[in-house]
Amino acid sequence: MKTLLIQLKSLVIVAFLMNATSLLAQKAEAPDHSYDFGAKINEMTITEGGTVVVATNDGLVGIKPGQDGLLFNFTDYGRVKPEELNFIPRAPYVVVGQTGFGGLQTKSAVIDYMSGKVLFSTEKNGWKAIGMSQVLMPANKLIVSGQRRASDKYAQAVAIYDLNSGEQISYYAFKGSRQAMGTPLVLSDGVIIPTTKGLMKIDMNSGNVLWENDLKYIGWMVADDTEKDIYAFASTSNKKNTKIYKIGANGASTWDDERKVKGSVSNFQILPQGLAVVSDVTSDGGTFSAAAESKITLLSAATGDDLWDKAPKTKGYVQHFYIMDDGILFGIKEGGINKVSYEGNTLFKKPLKTGENILTMATTPQGLIYITSEDANIVNLDTGEQVWNKPLKFKRADVVSSDYDKKNDRYLITADEKLYSIDANSGTSELISEPDFEGKENPTSVEVRDGGILLASDQNMMYLDWEGTTSWHEYHRAPGKSAFGAILAGVTAVAAATASASASYQANMHERNRIGQYTARGDRLNDLSQGMAAAAGASVAEMLKRFKATSATQNAQFILTKFEDGVGLVKVNKDAGTVEKEIVLKDKKPEYQVDEFGGYLYYKANDKTIYAYNLNN
Repeated sequence: MKTLLIQLKSLVIVAFLMNATSLLAQKAEAPDHSYDFGAKINEMTITEGGTVVVATNDGLVGIKPGQDGLLFNFTDYGRVKPEELNFIPRAPYVVVGQTGFGGLQTKSAVIDYMSGKVLFSTEKNGWKAIGMSQVLMPANKLIVSGQRRASDKYAQAVAIYDLNSGEQISYYAFKGSRQAMGTPLVLSDGVIIPTTKGLMKIDMNSGNVLWENDLKYIGWMVADDTEKDIYAFASTSNKKNTKIYKIGANGASTWDDERKVKGSVSNFQILPQGLAVVSDVTSDGGTFSAAAESKITLLSAATGDDLWDKAPKTKGYVQHFYIMDDGILFGIKEGGINKVSYEGNTLFKKPLKTGENILTMATTPQGLIYITSEDANIVNLDTGEQVWNKPLKFKRADVVSSDYDKKNDRYLITADEKLYSIDANSGTSELISEPDFEGKENPTSVEVRDGGILLASDQNMMYLDWEGTTSWHEYHRAPGKSAFGAILAGVTAVAAATASASASYQANMHERNRIGQYTARGDRLNDLSQGMAAAAGASVAEMLKRFKATSATQNAQFILTKFEDGVGLVKVNKDAGTVEKEIVLKDKKPEYQVDEFGGYLYYKANDKTIYAYNLNN
């Protein structure tokens, strides 16, 4: 099953309350674990690693599924606000940052939420204020710059820490009034640091300055594989455009002058043919507004000159951007797919018209499959011509889901309250089911099972045979509007986590713009674990075990409903529709979250206590 509206819904859901007649249970079940925090609970986050991080009036607390007691209880900073937490993607770390006067972080700590260790803090490590801190993955390091404390004469400095041990690896204090700004670039033989007076490359082992230049206001940088060519990016004074500089291994500029591109750079790729740049522009200088338009440029790596006489028209925001052997393939959010050669020539006979909001672009044996909120088709990647006689069209759907039925060699797509089947070879489409979901719901997911097809939504589960005939249908009625909003505050780190542009570019330079094959359910988790595999450390290894384990929802779906004695949860088998487990909370408006991947229900029993229920047993 490939759920296209919410990218990582298979990891963790925040379930809605349901109100239905009693199934089997009539009394509350004792929790598997009970956690008393000793302070008022404000919100809860289920992390990528499965650890639950709870914000209380006293600080930040961690609990681990299946374990008694608190993993950690960080009270150094008192109550922590949601905006003061940063969960690092594909890493076992949460960064706590509290801002003081002037926008600098006067309190900052890095906690390994898998081991419970505080690896870094401004107080322990001698920092008065931090201007920049960044976790570097997969290197598993932390780089920090800012002002030291009185013992170091309030010097401006930069340091690197090993996040496996928390030990300081290297340290450098600036001379005079120079301060760090922007995001440093860590190389094999040193660190390039943007400062108020220009770039500096420092050997962090010896503390020697290897070179300096006068490039100011640099925001971030990217290096090629040899680390001899460095590209630096800086916004113009009006924030509407971006300047790109190229410097050599000795810090000297290798272009005659900087190159300016319109808008803010959203994608940058170093290629043998040149430098592919995507920048997003609006008339008022903002980014990602309704009127956004992307510019695609190919610059010469040697001179910085624009290699194309005429840039391809986008007429919208570039939502998909892929590097192919013969050129660049891109999809536009407002609709449309095109391909341009590295010489600047359009490879498709004409731009392909599609519906808005391209949810999926992926390769198949027949060509490129695309699925939007309005249509789907497979096209020839060389010519752009449609492989299917006509695209599958539907009304603009809020949710479109698809899966590949290997047994019958067909694609299954659900949209507009209908289930369509498309033959993978001929492209012939067929309406095989119009499922009648109760509670005014429509299918939001389709999943190919061993013996048939499963359609599901928040309250409904329906199993079909291969011809589309209903085998069984389970429904648990939702509550009225007054019952909504009682979900325990907080979000899943998986859904909320975002990486900074510079860190993302450098860490995923070779793979981030490579188009993938159309894959079925579960492969997204494999991709996530592969992205972490390059990192070392016991906590990363523990996270990988979670991703490699069988998901709790592989063969079951969790549904919240209402029993006679209160709201509870039922675990429904995906193949038989039978209820395998029930949990009753004896609470009309419970506050809770569900870790759907790990299989745990976390329920706020009172202001200071959380109960945990194992849904796998």
